[in-house]
Amino acid sequence: MFAVIETGGKQYKVQKDDVIFVEKLAAEKDSTVEFPVLAVIGEDGTKVGSPYVEGATVTAKVLKEGKGKKITVFTYKPKKNEKRKMGHRQPYTQVQIAEINA
Repeated sequence: MFAVIETGGKQYKVQKDDVIFVEKLAAEKDSTVEFPVLAVIGEDGTKVGSPYVEGATVTAKVLKEGKGKKITVFTYKPKKNEKRKMGHRQPYTQVQIAEINA
């Protein structure tokens, strides 16, 4: 059984025991979070919500929080001697899908 969930403005196709990296959530380590379900694909067919499937949730366990790899952002304006170099590390939350409640 698969489910399509939405969190952090992105959509993820998940199944039981998947480990995914999502945008940072306000949740402690080893706690559980629930995500709204956009679609459920199973043996009995496909259910698509508008926008969410009624009564369907995906429960996940928070494994850890961290920051992604550093990216370098360099901006400049030609012929103006104006340049700026910045770095950024995007925070994330790693979750493991525990259960799909359809």
